[in-house]
Amino acid sequence: MSQKIIILDFGSQTTQLIGRRVRELDTFCEILPYNKFPKDDESVIGVILSGSPYSVHDPEAFKVDLSQFVGKVPVLGICYGAQFISHTLGGKVEKADSREYGRANLQTVDTSNPLFKHFEQQSQVWMSHGDTITAIPSEFKVIGSTTDVVNAAFASTKQSVWAVQFHPEVFHTLQGKQLLKNFVVDICGSRQEWSAASFVDTTVAELKAQLGQDRVILGLSGGVDSSVAAVLLNRAIGNRLTCIFVDHGMLRKNEFTQVMEDYKVLGLNVIGVDASEKFFSDLAGITEPEQKRKIIGRDFVEVFNAEAKKIVDAKWLAQGTIYPDRIESLNITGKVIKSHHNVGGLPKEMNLQLCEPLKWLFKDEVRRVGRQLGMPEHLITRHPFPGPGLAVRILGDITPEKVRILQDADDIYIRSLREYVDADGESLYNKVWQAGVVLLSTVRSVGVMGDERTYEHPVALRAVTSTDAMTADWAHLPYDFMAKVSNEIINKVRGVNRVCYDISSKPPATIEWE
Repeated sequence: MSQKIIILDFGSQTTQLIGRRVRELDTFCEILPYNKFPKDDESVIGVILSGSPYSVHDPEAFKVDLSQFVGKVPVLGICYGAQFISHTLGGKVEKADSREYGRANLQTVDTSNPLFKHFEQQSQVWMSHGDTITAIPSEFKVIGSTTDVVNAAFASTKQSVWAVQFHPEVFHTLQGKQLLKNFVVDICGSRQEWSAASFVDTTVAELKAQLGQDRVILGLSGGVDSSVAAVLLNRAIGNRLTCIFVDHGMLRKNEFTQVMEDYKVLGLNVIGVDASEKFFSDLAGITEPEQKRKIIGRDFVEVFNAEAKKIVDAKWLAQGTIYPDRIESLNITGKVIKSHHNVGGLPKEMNLQLCEPLKWLFKDEVRRVGRQLGMPEHLITRHPFPGPGLAVRILGDITPEKVRILQDADDIYIRSLREYVDADGESLYNKVWQAGVVLLSTVRSVGVMGDERTYEHPVALRAVTSTDAMTADWAHLPYDFMAKVSNEIINKVRGVNRVCYDISSKPPATIEWE
């Protein structure tokens, strides 16, 4: 029987990171809203309660009936999850004198407890909470403390319940992976059977059974997700898969031609559609970012639908939707940060069933699956690129000329990242999670070229390091590289006379500007 860990999401920004850490332990996990615990699912071997932006004392705080799983499978509460366990079972949670945030030193660790097996007596952890647990329930005992937080970690003496007020999933908790391994593997008993190879074998078999002899249509973007989905489907059903690649005119320079060549090498049946004229026409004069995204999403569906109708016997629409897309679309706070036009169902008039072969994978898992499928490395390591393309990297309205300027600047930047090899012998491109150029077309700056005064646009370079895009830090690129790129862009790209570098991290900024 399959095994899985359930992660109940109480709204924490790092819930997905918990999921990734569990997957890194070759264990399948599912992230569900706090109130959606699956009943009578015998495959569940453990439950993790996430953090939350709320206090347990807030009237709107998320609450769950612990009796659904406590006493049935092992349970680990993290931050709010720990406070909720304590508050619900008879402990005491109070507002801290000052917010406990940042690095802390975990000491007096009970290494005889299975949660802290192989731990050092002192270890750095990461705190992030405004409340603190001042008294734990009577049936619990303290197994870890910091100087300021006595009840930093505690465990039940009667049932398989553990709780920590720090975040083991984040990088700054130095032995966080060991703690999660102790819980998932040793305490919950994971057989660690989740891997790229097992996913490919299982998914290909499932796709063959699900699709039979039916014909499938897939919308390609040139990105990692849709490309891996296409190769996976091609392995399962061969030429019964037809791929459609729509060029909305806002791809990177020469990208449409290059990607079509890549897909030809992969043996995929691809139809390329140049619809740039329609997109530019419909975007004319539009400056509001969310409106741009919605227009591009709507036009994409219209163009794709028109092409798909030509394949009269198709019964399925495949998408490269991955797990973070689906989790974000179920955001329990109900707040939309930005729309995702590949999530949310199909137009009714398409009358097709939906197939999402990557719907359980995180981005790094998609790349591992791509390698397992033997795909070229340059496709697998391709940086994430927004569905609306360069439209969300142009501040203000969209015109073909602005896209031309941005394409030229972006081409220099990305090529330079690929060509610059550092002391480790690796290109900067492979050390960066995502990079791109933003055209500040609503701004003009004064410059001097030769003996003439110029009044043109600045561009901002963006490069971030990340593991999951939920959090990201700005990349500390070498000064000589930055100088070379700036000089080349200003000298070669007509319409640009100033280059800036974005040194904002996520949060509070997002990776894209719009």
